[in-house]
Amino acid sequence: MFQLAEFQLKAIGSLIESIDNSNNEVILKSPTGSGKTIILTHFMDEYGKGHIGNVFVWLTPGKGDLEEQSKEKMDKYIHNSSTKLLSAVMTDGFKENDACFINWEMLTKKGNNALKESEKANFQEHITNAHKNGLEFIIIVDEAHQNDTVKADDIISLFNPKKIIRTSATPKNLTNAALIEVKEEDVIAEGLIKKMLVINENFGHSVEVDSQVSYLLEKALNKHRELKIGFKEKDSKVNPLIIVQLPNNSELLQDEVERYLATRDVTYENGLLAVWLSERKQNLEEIERIDAKPIVIIIKQAIATGWDCPRAQILVKLRENTSETFEIQTIGRIRRMPEAKHYEKDLLDCCYLYTFDEKFTEGVKLHLKKGALDAVKLFLKQEHREVTLTSEQKSVLGLSHDATHSLKAMVLYYESQYGTSIKTDENKTRLQTKGYIFSDNIIKNTYTGQVHTLTLEEFESLSSVNMIEPLNTHKHGREYHNRVSTLGLKLSLPYEKMNTIIRRLFDKNVRYENKVLRLETREVYAFVINNFQKLKEDFRLAIASPTYQTSLALPVVVEKEFRIPQEVLFTYNGKNRVQREYSTNVYKGYLSSAEIRSDSEKSFEKYCNESDNIDWLYKNGDKGNEYLSIVYLDNAGTQRSFYPDYIVSKDGEIWIIETKGGFNRTGESEDIDKFSPKKFEVLKRYLHKHNIKGGFVRKDKSNNELFICTNEYNDDILSEEWQLLEEIL
Repeated sequence: MFQLAEFQLKAIGSLIESIDNSNNEVILKSPTGSGKTIILTHFMDEYGKGHIGNVFVWLTPGKGDLEEQSKEKMDKYIHNSSTKLLSAVMTDGFKENDACFINWEMLTKKGNNALKESEKANFQEHITNAHKNGLEFIIIVDEAHQNDTVKADDIISLFNPKKIIRTSATPKNLTNAALIEVKEEDVIAEGLIKKMLVINENFGHSVEVDSQVSYLLEKALNKHRELKIGFKEKDSKVNPLIIVQLPNNSELLQDEVERYLATRDVTYENGLLAVWLSERKQNLEEIERIDAKPIVIIIKQAIATGWDCPRAQILVKLRENTSETFEIQTIGRIRRMPEAKHYEKDLLDCCYLYTFDEKFTEGVKLHLKKGALDAVKLFLKQEHREVTLTSEQKSVLGLSHDATHSLKAMVLYYESQYGTSIKTDENKTRLQTKGYIFSDNIIKNTYTGQVHTLTLEEFESLSSVNMIEPLNTHKHGREYHNRVSTLGLKLSLPYEKMNTIIRRLFDKNVRYENKVLRLETREVYAFVINNFQKLKEDFRLAIASPTYQTSLALPVVVEKEFRIPQEVLFTYNGKNRVQREYSTNVYKGYLSSAEIRSDSEKSFEKYCNESDNIDWLYKNGDKGNEYLSIVYLDNAGTQRSFYPDYIVSKDGEIWIIETKGGFNRTGESEDIDKFSPKKFEVLKRYLHKHNIKGGFVRKDKSNNELFICTNEYNDDILSEEWQLLEEIL
């Protein structure tokens, strides 16, 4: 007889109670490995036994067969349950106490032949008939974070559900949703997941390696051997599995992994190596069995949703660059206990991560931040989906292919910031003093230590490790290229131009009269790779600094139609005592506690919600092509995008508003944006061109009123250019 854990029973009870409370939605937050499917299938069975007139619809994500897996689990755990797949629903319709397992993509994906247009109408008829027969729907959204879209929201609306239960190990909090949380500590206590994640075990303070790949794989294989002996001592057949996770587009890295494993006699031919990639699958038969033969599996960035292999215990995360964010879900793959119990031996009750990924702690913090903002996806109200404006985007034709402006700005910046001159030896000392690294080796930073639970505090206590690798121009050439290319993107310069700037500034073999350093070409490679973050920040400041602002021609832009995004990740302060919904906002569920917002923005949003003249309000994003942008040129002749804060409709007329820091009680400006006068002219040009209205709004703290400037920009609140907002908008 299957025995439910105490925390599972508690969660089932909480779910049953939640159906009758006032919240329309419920979030089940449950760590990977806690038996979420067991909890939900038993909940459906228990609730169905005690209540009449219900149909359960379980929506699963992904291209895989997760809906079939979930149905099979319910059939296994709950005997005589009435489970159905979509095909059965299309034949028989919905019946009382049905548990229907349906893949989202069957319903949402364009061109998917699983459900033709005529069948979609038929599917809707089945829903209508169920309602006519007095049945009510309870929707379960599995892995909710993966199908949080407008289409998905529209499908859920079809059912007019009595209750929506969203499940995820990493959910986004929903406004007015009841939260049922399975605590990680409780799952560990029951022995279902491992006690601790050990990161980069036994890495010293400084590591010298010839190859990151061979170093990490050797560590993992040695740990595998140690674990295998440990399981044998416990009379267990468990053969622990190593997951090697590659970044996307990494054929060369994959080849290096396979070649190294072959030297350790781990190959596809002898069955010890498996691969699960979209283009190749091998040795996957029964790989989930605790005694399956493969000891290593190669996967890419995102492994198939729902893959359950409890013997996976070691993760090797390789990277080619630092742009990828570490995914907390991947850790979940190695946290399950293979036999759903602890062995009371720390070696076996832990899981192991080996990586030189500098970003993995950042990714963990992103998912585990405590006391931070709540976040929820909001959807655009139907009536605003046809609003259109013209957005300006940077044009390839407008790029400053002449890098002279950028080069001059950087020379001036280094002179003012670091005191550089034509004496390059002295310059090296000055830069070194300010934190620049000069070395023939490539120096990377990673972490070592142990974490028991995935909390921010534990990750912050990890020790820093320097990994030192001899420079190999062939091997590190691609990394140098990537770094230079990234720096170029920041300045809107192609790789060749950015490389020319770097060579002129730092390479002794390239002539330039205002050189900062005179390094050998090899040293330039190491200098750029080791100091990438510092160079990125210095170059950004050099180009953005108002000190070097020059008058330049109008930019060449691409004009595109702008529509308000149909969905947005809305962040707000859930602890705020006032959670008033702003009905004038274009998004359903937009709250007064929206964050991050300046004082002027909060006051402006409140003003718009209370004004009889305002039809609707949209808060624009601050980066990305999906938002409304206006293009201008910076002091290096490079195109920049300006994103005005708000689009407002007043009596059917569009206004574009930028809010800025206000004026304090004595009339002094609190605007910290040095570019405000320039941005005002940019906005004015745009408004004039498209024959619409707008301006800058600022708050006067001496009277707590909002004022608007629409004509000539002035930094004096007493100027006649500033008019009382309520008299204008």
